[in-house]
Amino acid sequence: MLWAGMIFAGAAALVHVYIFVLESLRWTAPSTRRTFGVRSEADAQTMRALAFNQGFYNLFLAVSVAVGIVCVIANVTTVGLTLVFAGTGMMLAAALVLVLSDGRMLRAAAVQGTLPLLAVCALVLALIM
Repeated sequence: MLWAGMIFAGAAALVHVYIFVLESLRWTAPSTRRTFGVRSEADAQTMRALAFNQGFYNLFLAVSVAVGIVCVIANVTTVGLTLVFAGTGMMLAAALVLVLSDGRMLRAAAVQGTLPLLAVCALVLALIM
């Protein structure tokens, strides 16, 4: 189960890197605006600084998970699991906040939170078995 958790965590990190790219690098692109429901270029420009910052938040979560996975592979297991649990736990919490703040964001929250949830569940099972 440990490796299943690591795979789910790694996939969650990749999703969050993708979110970083959308929010911090491609925010004003028409396809990104459609993804996030931003109607106009002017609205996207107004929100650009906030999206840029939020994108880096997602990147930092992904980096913490990736460093944790590397630590687990290198047999620095306690540090690695701590980083993976912290990163995926925050990803999951952010998905919950998203859907609780706006029920219309259920699909986005599911994309953001399913893999971290699977990672946390698999890792908890690995630890208790």
